[in-house]
Amino acid sequence: MKITVKAILLKFILLVFLPVFGQEMYFPKRNADWKKFEKSTYNESVLQDAVNFALQNEYSGSKDLRQAILKGFEREPFHEILGPTKKRGAPAGMILKNGYLVTSWGDTKRVDMTFSVTKSFLSTVAGLAVDAKLIADVNDKVGNYVWDGTFDGEHNNKITWEHLLQQNSDWSGELWGLKDWADRPPREGSLDDWKFRKLQEPGTVMEYNDVRVNVLAYSLTHVWRKPLPLVLKEKLMDRIGASTTWRWYGYDHAWTTIDGLKMQSVTGGGHSGAGMFISTEDMARFGLLFLNNGQWNNQQLLSKEWIELATTPSVPNVNYGYMWWLNEKEGDRHWEGVPEHVFYAAGFGGNFIVIDQQNGLVIVTRWLEPSKIGEFVRQVYKTF
Repeated sequence: MKITVKAILLKFILLVFLPVFGQEMYFPKRNADWKKFEKSTYNESVLQDAVNFALQNEYSGSKDLRQAILKGFEREPFHEILGPTKKRGAPAGMILKNGYLVTSWGDTKRVDMTFSVTKSFLSTVAGLAVDAKLIADVNDKVGNYVWDGTFDGEHNNKITWEHLLQQNSDWSGELWGLKDWADRPPREGSLDDWKFRKLQEPGTVMEYNDVRVNVLAYSLTHVWRKPLPLVLKEKLMDRIGASTTWRWYGYDHAWTTIDGLKMQSVTGGGHSGAGMFISTEDMARFGLLFLNNGQWNNQQLLSKEWIELATTPSVPNVNYGYMWWLNEKEGDRHWEGVPEHVFYAAGFGGNFIVIDQQNGLVIVTRWLEPSKIGEFVRQVYKTF
């Protein structure tokens, strides 16, 4: 192959000059200071307006998250705290461009609960299982992998991994003492109507339901045959330089025995306590991995194919993929003025990881009033 002087010159420019201007992807080392993005490339005043907006629109719920949880889910029958909780900190956040730090606010090293952002971590553990061929296909029936009765019956036997990941399985049953019908009951009609309703065909109707999410976590625990936090730590978090401070909890009584070892089955959220407890900086690292299609410092930790699957709209809800929210315009979760290709993880209390692969952006914001997230993200986009 003939190599021209022009090609050599172009390669020299890419290797030498692009890093100076922050155009190549940057991956921070563990415990290192985060390198800053070149200030001349964005409007600093507009950016500060966005940060001020986040600080001025703090989540209105109690900082005692135990109280905030009980208040937030008081409509659920039999609802109680079953796992660890933690008083939260003040608003915090980070904005990255191509991995470089544009700005941050609050205590970005503080570990806090992150509620349903945990679901995107859980989905990722499923992706790692697919990449490792522990799950042959997301369209496989889960009952072919978990045979202890969890997926017995005419309805539950139809459920695939994809149904659980997209939250449209309508799995029926009880896990860790929690009944599926007691989670987020409808505002209209009686509880008996909900309890004895006709089950929806798997794959046809999305219903946000933490009991079924925890069924996915339980099933993945049996596929991996080890605790999911250990899987996440070894396969991903250590490799992206995450701190040693994050924790992933299950309910206090949610234990199963596999291969003679007793292990906790974790939750995919925190609305009865438990879930992921993590810092803003570790959330940003996780977002940066997805920004770069699963690659970290030239190592493919999670397949690009999985990320494409995880961010593909489901049939019942175009704004939802594999436990990632999608900014598709046709859905009712669309943020006006924000690109449709954006996807994000979202949790109770205003915890978000927002990812824009096309523009190299990762936005992490914590304890922002949830109704203000669209406006906040729009303000961030005005910066660049």
